[in-house]
Amino acid sequence: PYYEWVEHTLPVQTAPMGTKEEIFLRAAERVGLPLQTSKDITRAAYRPQENAILQPQGTAGRTANPDRLRYPQARGCTFCGYCYLGCYEPRGAPRNLAAKRSTDASYIPMALTADAWHQGGKPITLITDAFVTNLTTASEAGQTVARAVTWRDQTSGAMHQEEGKVVVMSAGCIENPRLWLNSGLPNPNGWVGQGLTDHGYDFVVGKVPFDAGFSRGPNSNARADIPGRGALEHIGLPPALTASIMNLSDSGMAGLYDNGAPVGRAGADSVGRLVGKQLRSFLSDIDRLVGIQIYTDDDVETQNRVTISSVFPPDENGPVPQIDMHRRDRTSRTRKNREYMAALAVKVLRAAGATKVARLDWQPILLHVQSTMRMGTDAKTSVLDENAESRFVRRLFVADNSALANALGSPNPTLTTQALATRTAEKIFSRYFGGDPWVHQEAPLASTAPEVTKAVLARGL
Repeated sequence: PYYEWVEHTLPVQTAPMGTKEEIFLRAAERVGLPLQTSKDITRAAYRPQENAILQPQGTAGRTANPDRLRYPQARGCTFCGYCYLGCYEPRGAPRNLAAKRSTDASYIPMALTADAWHQGGKPITLITDAFVTNLTTASEAGQTVARAVTWRDQTSGAMHQEEGKVVVMSAGCIENPRLWLNSGLPNPNGWVGQGLTDHGYDFVVGKVPFDAGFSRGPNSNARADIPGRGALEHIGLPPALTASIMNLSDSGMAGLYDNGAPVGRAGADSVGRLVGKQLRSFLSDIDRLVGIQIYTDDDVETQNRVTISSVFPPDENGPVPQIDMHRRDRTSRTRKNREYMAALAVKVLRAAGATKVARLDWQPILLHVQSTMRMGTDAKTSVLDENAESRFVRRLFVADNSALANALGSPNPTLTTQALATRTAEKIFSRYFGGDPWVHQEAPLASTAPEVTKAVLARGL
């Protein structure tokens, strides 16, 4: 129900389909994958991808003329192709009607107007350019309880303190452990900062003898899920970002030298970063490319962790974090998953008509990071209980990717994080503010969800 709530609030819907999506989906069918028609991913299958991008309306998606792609003439996605770099399309639209439904275009505008719907409620204040440096606790009935946060105004340097009944940490997988450890909070099982998990990425790109629309439209609109192995996400990118990703490799330069990496071609024509004539050949007509990004179903690697650095000097906000990934060693299962998915990606690209296929063998990238403050039912291997409340400090919750227990089997973690945050809000509301759990009750739903939003905020979330 929490996924459904977020999906209706943002809203999440099937991504706009274009030429590049049709090519990928047909190729996935040709290699024998069935079409997935439900959200219960129990078998290997391909499907159109859902995302939180508003569907094109008006002139959006129908013209490349920038004069005709301004709000309100154009609404929703304008197919500009720059999703990864941040969305401000369509030009002139109110912030809360930006096509890409990122948190700053969806939940934050809702929160800032919440007091208008919550009779007698206090207005919400959003403080920007600030940095929390310390969490203050007190002892109550033999338990450590969160009481306040100290934060620094990054512009003036002034320090402030805010008290509250509940403290919610949402600073990410690196800064959450930093704040915890710098605040001297208890860590009896050693799991604060431990188990940093990310996807074992790779990228495979093919060149086809026809226009594939690689640079047009949202960047990732179709996928294939392989339970237990990972996922293939069809990717299209603008020119500069494409050139950049083709230079990310652990295998050296394709055809010139290697870095001694044990990775194979997986059926591709080359492995490693593309340079010189090869790179020019692939970029000469960027819309004739078909790209597939690989996500692996990763094991949680307990040796990966975030600690406080004893080498680097503190910054203006205190001792800085150190990320220890142990040379990025992966488990045997994770490595096998990556090779399996790379080989499948090559097959899909061949089925799409690719005449040349390059496997880049991406170097490790800290994307989709998770699990440094992981929740769980086992007190020996988790920081948070099943309600995302700290086991060691009462009234202290974590509501971001760091609370996730693992790599989710390879999907992008944003929607899961938002669903978890919604669930955590319900737990806080019912446990510490006298409310009753309510999200399981039938709720009004609408495409833009204003009534749903009002109901959420009026109930204190």
